[in-house]
Amino acid sequence: MASALTGSVRRALQNVSTRSLSTVRTLQNDAIKPPQPPKPIDDSTSALDYKRSHRVRPPPLPAMDLPRKRSAEEAVTNILYNTPPPSLQPFKKHILNCLVQNEPGVLSRVSGILAGRGFNIDSLVVCRTEIRDLSRMCIVLSGQDGVVEQARRQLEDLVPVWAVLDYTETNVIQRELLLVKVSILGSEYLDEQLEGGPSHDPRRADSSKLEREAALAENFERGASQQQQQQQQNTVLHHEIAPTITASEALRLKHQHLHSLSILSKEFGAKILDIAENSVIVELTAKTPRVEAFLSLLKPFGILESARTGLMAMPRTPIVRSDGDEEVFADQGGVVDASLLPPG
Repeated sequence: MASALTGSVRRALQNVSTRSLSTVRTLQNDAIKPPQPPKPIDDSTSALDYKRSHRVRPPPLPAMDLPRKRSAEEAVTNILYNTPPPSLQPFKKHILNCLVQNEPGVLSRVSGILAGRGFNIDSLVVCRTEIRDLSRMCIVLSGQDGVVEQARRQLEDLVPVWAVLDYTETNVIQRELLLVKVSILGSEYLDEQLEGGPSHDPRRADSSKLEREAALAENFERGASQQQQQQQQNTVLHHEIAPTITASEALRLKHQHLHSLSILSKEFGAKILDIAENSVIVELTAKTPRVEAFLSLLKPFGILESARTGLMAMPRTPIVRSDGDEEVFADQGGVVDASLLPPG
């Protein structure tokens, strides 16, 4: 009996020692092995299952007292009080420079956005640059600062537009090209020259008399009514406004007008590109106010045709100056631009 009890105790001690050794070995192996990442979840609905199994009840909404119903008078007063006043910003000229992709349809999209916002484009100059895929637009329009800024951002959001620059407050060089055809016969022959074309000759004394006599004879032969005779006489009187001159007088008049146009063009820095029998073509590159002043001085001669390219702008390169130079330029802020003064 004692021997059997002793054997069972020995076997129990052996089992305990074996289990302890296996546990120690397992712990040692776990300490040696690096940590393994979690197994990937192949089921795409695992997140949904997790949320279903771990339902969290949201907190209750806070109790709120509903506002009382307002009357129509209170609603109108609130609307009038919260309505912002109209903008008092003045309308001024803005210069936008658009860098766009050189592809068809860009110009129509840009002009469509501006037209949709109600802008009237004063001038638009577009041409390709030295880069094959890049074109440059110079747009001049009038409007308020905030509205123009919104249009600028909307233009910049277009896919073929690289950037839109606002040169309104930037120190830029502005130029505009003008081609104008001016008569050298005088303003009294302008209407007849426009009807007769560029090769029109001033009427001579003999030919004018023959034309009037032939018109009157034809009128009497047809037995025209008194009203038609009066209209014919008014037409004859209208043609008699222009004085009748001889060939030598017309030649002298042409040279006088040509000399005056040459002096005026020289004062404005313009060039005479073409001299015809009865007209000349003048080219001028200057600022917009200077171009308009030149056109107003050419009107007494008689303008047959004119073409303008619109405004082109390019920013100046800033020059680093010392402190003393900046004070000098600050004192000269009120100096009048010489290009805006009349010639002479």
